[in-house]
Formats: sequence, structure tokens, C-alpha cells
Amino acid sequence: MSRSPGRKQENHKISRELFVLTYGALVAQLCKDYEKDEDVNACLDRMGYSIGIRLIDDFLARSAVKKCRSYSETADMIAQVAFKMYLGITPSVSCNSATGNEFSLILDKNPLVDFVEELPAERASLCYCNLLCGVIRGALEMVNLAAEVSFLQDRLKGDAVTEIGITFLRKPEDRKHRR
Repeated sequence: MSRSPGRKQENHKISRELFVLTYGALVAQLCKDYEKDEDVNACLDRMGYSIGIRLIDDFLARSAVKKCRSYSETADMIAQVAFKMYLGITPSVSCNSATGNEFSLILDKNPLVDFVEELPAERASLCYCNLLCGVIRGALEMVNLAAEVSFLQDRLKGDAVTEIGITFLRKPEDRKHRR
């Protein structure tokens, strides 16, 4: 039997929508299980980290990317390849430091919040998409890049954009490999 050319794209869209709905249910359950938003945020980060350390193998196998030579290349790879591959979006990247180790990923559209209108007032400090931070941090750690990853701005909290900050923790010269 032959498959129609649009079939794979349709399945990808369905699985992304299923993921988004399932993610919403997960966050809702965590909010019921934990009283404090900080505990929910930490749990989402831990879950994301576990996903990231496993997802990097799939990413490297499917994307066939070459080794990044700088933090800037790494940030671009996360935005242009990884986000596109797994979430179907391409955030813009901006460098936030003269040392070149701090970057922001600006998301015009965040698919994880497609079915979320706004956060309840009693959950003002909830970082709804904190799973993404954990995924990025876990994946980077598996390729020997220690980083702090956090949300700097969030449209769900009334900010103009959704912005994820990535700070690489080692100096670029610390990354050089022995020959």
C-alpha cells in the first residue's frame, strides 16, 4: 500500500496536540498534588531534565548535526533544529552578554500553552512550561555543557513575549578538548 505524502505531517500534528493536552493534565495534577508553585516548578524541571538526558540521543541520531564550536552555535542549534524538530517552532536567539555565554530564546508561539488561556491568580508563581527548561538543561549536560536554564518572561504571566534564558556555566576555553 502506498502512503499519501501528507500522512506523516498529519500524524506529527496529532501527536503534538496529544502531548500538549497530556502536558496540561500533568500540570493540573501536579498543582493538585503540591501546594506550593515552587514545588510544581521543581517537579516539572526534574521531569524535563530526565526527558532531556534521554532525548539527546534521538536528537543526535535524527538530526545528523555536527559538533558545535561555540556557545552561539549551540544556542542556534537548539532554536533552529531541536525546537523545530520536536515542537514545530523556531525561536529567535539573542546573546545577552559580552562574554558570549548567555542567550535568550524568544518564542513567538509556545505550543505547550495552545489550550491555556491564563494562569489562576493563586498560581501566579507557577512556571507552567518549566519542563522545557529541564529538557534543555538535561540535553546540554549530556553533551558536557553545564547550563542554567530558566524562564525570563512568560506570556501566561502577562509579559510581551515568552523568553527562555540559557547561561552556559563554563568559560569557552574550558571546553577545549585535549589532543
